[in-house]
Amino acid sequence: MDVFQYKTLSSLSEGLYKEKGSKFIGYAVPCYSEEEAKGFLEKWRKEHHQARHLCYAYRFGADHAVYRANDDGEPNNSAGIPILGQIKSFELTNVLIGVIRYYGGTKLGVGGLINAYKEAAREAVLNGEIIEKEVHKYWELRFSYNEMPDVMNLVKRHQLEMRSSDFAENCMIVIEVPFRIEQEVVSQLSDIEGVKLINNG
Repeated sequence: MDVFQYKTLSSLSEGLYKEKGSKFIGYAVPCYSEEEAKGFLEKWRKEHHQARHLCYAYRFGADHAVYRANDDGEPNNSAGIPILGQIKSFELTNVLIGVIRYYGGTKLGVGGLINAYKEAAREAVLNGEIIEKEVHKYWELRFSYNEMPDVMNLVKRHQLEMRSSDFAENCMIVIEVPFRIEQEVVSQLSDIEGVKLINNG
């Protein structure tokens, strides 16, 4: 795999692991920011409001720079770290894995918990589809209606994805630019007078 690609999941997948009456439900989902992760976690908490714990881990960025593991009240490093370990083991990024635990009345001990959270996370990944995606950079463009035809032609020519847009007073779009053509695209956008470029990472 070259520097222009990374592994992630194609869509939400689920896994299940049972141990001594406790039920561990794993969710693995493609996710690109802490804000987005927060949304998924809130949704899962609502859906499983009777569950004892929702432990999770995520990792973002092609360089794997942003990551976090959370035990949500379980003994230290018995849940979040094993979940993160599965993300690393499958070499995934831009992904969030959450594991919900319904307590079954029997304590599993730290070793039992580590194994249960690891297996639920692993099952969730195995039940999903791992895909390779191209590394992209996000650029915010601000321009007036006069520059709209030139900007849109360029977006169309390079088949760039628009992540968000706002055409209220002035125009603002956020585009996804493949890393391998970033310099070329940025250079061409810079040549359009009146376009302001902001690198969104």
